[in-house]
Amino acid sequence: MAELMHLVVDNYNELVENTKDPMVDTWLLMSSPWPVFMILACYLYFVLSLGPKLMANRKAFHLTGALIVYNFVQVIFSIFLAYLPFQESAFSHLINNACSATRTVEFSRALSSGAWWYFFAKVTELLDTIFFVLRKKQNQVTFLHVYHHTITVLFSWGYLKFIPGEQGIVIGFLNSLVHIAMYSYYLIAAMGPKYQKYLWWKRYMTWIQLIQFCLMVAYMLGLLAYDCKLPKALTLFFVGNATVFLFLFSDFYRKAYIKKKQI
Repeated sequence: MAELMHLVVDNYNELVENTKDPMVDTWLLMSSPWPVFMILACYLYFVLSLGPKLMANRKAFHLTGALIVYNFVQVIFSIFLAYLPFQESAFSHLINNACSATRTVEFSRALSSGAWWYFFAKVTELLDTIFFVLRKKQNQVTFLHVYHHTITVLFSWGYLKFIPGEQGIVIGFLNSLVHIAMYSYYLIAAMGPKYQKYLWWKRYMTWIQLIQFCLMVAYMLGLLAYDCKLPKALTLFFVGNATVFLFLFSDFYRKAYIKKKQI
């Protein structure tokens, strides 16, 4: 057993050495997990306890201007993230090296840089929930919403810190496309009642999320089926996490639309 554990540790250390950019540890929030843990602890405490208590006897903030600016910035940020793989020829790399961990130093740096921007985007998206609390829309602070925001920050940090595998290119690209649509919807909604007629596609936002997770799972299972020489632990985690989200978003869609229609 001891020899097996040493083998696992040695393989993991070799994997990290071959895939991780040493510059990552010098980047903002990447030297230690404690800043991220503190951000998430403050986030969870505010949205689940302190925020609702502070707003209990106060009128809801409208935040119209702030929401328009915030959602517009998130749309632009998501477009930027979706464009990054094309800028760095990442998809060409995946096509030519689809099942190997072969990469240049330049590509490793570009992969890590893109992953950091993706991680930073997940941190800024915590404001979604804070705006819900300040607007006294606590009913939207669901388990799915809070779990989704929390786990994506943790995972995107851990992915960049420990095993920045090529799988993240596809995951990040799909997620960024979804967020372009999602924050565009929120932007239109923030612009006021006269724009409500343009929001007929609300229920399809969940469909877009579900299709995203199905594509993620299919891609990861394909990597496993072809025994690709990419970090299998990372692939399996992607499969597990996407499956959990697939279940949670399916349950949300059933409760929000199918059950209401039946009633």
